[in-house]
Amino acid sequence: MYHLFYQNNDPITAKGLTQQKGDRFLVQNPPALTLTQPQLDKIYSLNYERDQHPYYEKQGSVKALETIRFSIPTHRGCYGECNFCAIAVHEGRTVASRSQTSILSEAQAITKHPKFKGIINDLGGPTANMYAIECAKKLHNGACVDNRCLFPEICPVLKIDHTNQLDLLTKIRQIPGIKKVFVGSGIRYDMVLADKQSGLAYLKEIVAHHTSGQLKVAPEHADPYVLKMMGKPTVGSLLKFKKMFEKLTYEAGKDQYLTYYLIAAYPGSSDREMKQLKEFVTNKLRLTPEQVQIFTPTPSTYASVMYYTEQDPFTGETIFVEKNITQKVAQKEMIAKPTANSANKVENVRTSNPSRGYANKTRPQRSSR
Repeated sequence: MYHLFYQNNDPITAKGLTQQKGDRFLVQNPPALTLTQPQLDKIYSLNYERDQHPYYEKQGSVKALETIRFSIPTHRGCYGECNFCAIAVHEGRTVASRSQTSILSEAQAITKHPKFKGIINDLGGPTANMYAIECAKKLHNGACVDNRCLFPEICPVLKIDHTNQLDLLTKIRQIPGIKKVFVGSGIRYDMVLADKQSGLAYLKEIVAHHTSGQLKVAPEHADPYVLKMMGKPTVGSLLKFKKMFEKLTYEAGKDQYLTYYLIAAYPGSSDREMKQLKEFVTNKLRLTPEQVQIFTPTPSTYASVMYYTEQDPFTGETIFVEKNITQKVAQKEMIAKPTANSANKVENVRTSNPSRGYANKTRPQRSSR
């Protein structure tokens, strides 16, 4: 049923679905068409207050507002299609990007805001470096039913070019009144590596001018089987990116680091996989995460299907799923707390922001992977 639901969420190819229940019918209409660039520009040109509603103001300040008040969305949608993420459903698998004119105009307007102190906290979207990069075939024919843009490998039809983003970043930081423009949204490191034309220049710009101490990336795990269940790239691309980031950081004379999103107790992950993740973050990433999120089933995701059915929805294979809360926490603490043996190996201890995650338990040996 979920396959049917997911395959009918592209605005170009989706068909209306109906399901009878007694003498009534549940109707799911196809989603609205992806916004065009002029439509998106018009929405963001509206005179927003950049503040909470006066009704809620009476109840006290909203701390989270400070992180978004002076952030600028550059696009909507994401074709990463990570199995634990619902963005592909509620924003779409097609990336709709604003024009440079629209984004720069908003940045200039922000400089006139009485509370603005020169810092744009984030310039990005669900995945920051998907701005102005989309498959021309998808725009006309809709998302592929049997193929994904980035997994298990990046589709050759998707022409990855960070030139437009690089140009935008260069222009926006030159606007009078803006001291810093940070890219706080996560970036896809596999896309940076795949861009042989401007990927290195883009990362150099990010390192030199747009990183606020830490740059977010989302490997989520290290075990190949769990990464497959997640729809995430292998760790090889992460290590290549890490090496590039550290080299460019050193050359720029900066003191900044990568911060990693990590998940514990994801479907398919037991003690064995968490031990492998622990070994990877200790010996390869050279850190001990202070925060790891425990996986939580999210509506409209393949990961939730895995969690509740205890099956791989693509193969029908039975998978291990940790559902005991105590064991979930144990899985998390397996990598979130330093051990006596690992403490001396760690060069830099940096916080991995909590954005996903789960926990731990020993499970029977599976017959196949």
